Amino acid sequence: MSLLSPTKPEPNPVPGPASGTAPTGGPGTTGATPASPTPRLLRTLREDLHVVVARDPSVRGAKEAVLHPALTALWAHRIAHRMHGRGMRIPARLLARWARRVTAVEIHPGAVLGRRVFIDHGAGVVIGETAVVGDDVTMYHQVTLGAIGWWSDNKRPEGDRRHPVVGSGVVLGANCTVLGPVTVGDRAVIGAQALVNKDVPDSARVLAPTAVIKEPGRKPELMEDVFTVIASSGSW
Repeated sequence: MSLLSPTKPEPNPVPGPASGTAPTGGPGTTGATPASPTPRLLRTLREDLHVVVARDPSVRGAKEAVLHPALTALWAHRIAHRMHGRGMRIPARLLARWARRVTAVEIHPGAVLGRRVFIDHGAGVVIGETAVVGDDVTMYHQVTLGAIGWWSDNKRPEGDRRHPVVGSGVVLGANCTVLGPVTVGDRAVIGAQALVNKDVPDSARVLAPTAVIKEPGRKPELMEDVFTVIASSGSW
């Protein structure tokens, strides 16, 4: 069993917009399909709850997990995404805005999120309209899955993807930023504070430079110990 996936992934596709499939173009896109019936949505919501218990060591059970702020944002998005796909764009936007106000997590209703996505802490997370996130993805606070900017995106043809596709089993470290229609491959790790604007292969590690220690009377030394490299992927 993978450390990134505490529950064994099931061979079911991830929910997608009701109007059609998610954009193609790399890992993490094959599971996106049209929106599913209500019983399937309820199963997805239950999985979201259990993932909080499995991946957050500060949560002791399902009752406590319900109070996890990022879970509120994720559940609100699941509903807003369906509304958005059925043409109820204004109500979907209002629900997304409410979720942002109470959780500090901003997810556009058009974004496609897979199963068992876990957002730790949640504060400052931003996920754009055409972003696609695969199954069993873990992201920490202040993660941005954004576009390059209006000066570039306004020139794109109608329907073109502006935001990233994130594959399954990916870890997105605290304050990392992924911009543009790039693809992050399955099981990749994007380290804390890393900036990504190019495609990332499967199982790759993208780590931002670590801090430099300057002790009195000594030359600056890079922090290159193993713990620092591992910690760069999360929120330590």
